[in-house]
Amino acid sequence: MQIDIARYSKLISLKDTGHNEEREEKLLERCPPGHEGTKLVEIPATILDASSAIIAWYLLDALTDATQIKWCLQKEIWAALDLLAPMLKKSIKVDGNWQTNQGWFNPSSENDALTPGCINLSLVWFQQGHENQLDPEVSASLKGASSEKILKAIARPAAIATAALRIMHPEQYWAGLRAFMSLGEKAESKELLKMSETLQYWASVFSSLSVICNQQTPNH
Repeated sequence: MQIDIARYSKLISLKDTGHNEEREEKLLERCPPGHEGTKLVEIPATILDASSAIIAWYLLDALTDATQIKWCLQKEIWAALDLLAPMLKKSIKVDGNWQTNQGWFNPSSENDALTPGCINLSLVWFQQGHENQLDPEVSASLKGASSEKILKAIARPAAIATAALRIMHPEQYWAGLRAFMSLGEKAESKELLKMSETLQYWASVFSSLSVICNQQTPNH
């Protein structure tokens, strides 16, 4: 695609909600979409930008209906969403940014099992606004009574994403493993008990995960 994804990402701020029409027009002018037209892709593929950076991997039928993995993943993701429902509900704000602004979420109904919302789960969350907090902590979303159940419920999806990264970006994969080894040593030496406990169940090579449910997003 004839776009520069790195340049585009630098122009977008977390303060962009997608509802400021004047701001959106300026962004669209500076970051026009690609004009390659439509194409039916029926084989595994990667989507590249103008600098040959990979924007997306297209892996159709990576998890097929013929395997038990897909069924297990769906069951475990549903279980995790049930546990995360109270936090997801509280995350939506009237004046939130594009991640939490209520205008981008489909409202849930009595028959809807999905709770709209957007939250972060993180092993190393810097406590902004708190004094004397030199060391990062586990995010508030993982300090509740259900944190162990949540991590166990998402362990398989997290492990599959980690395995995919091992193939797609091995340098980032190994860097992530080294970071976790260092994090475990720091947690033990500084007696960060909650972080040490959470590390036992954290199955992703990434230090944080975003859970987004029933959300539309701005075009950018």
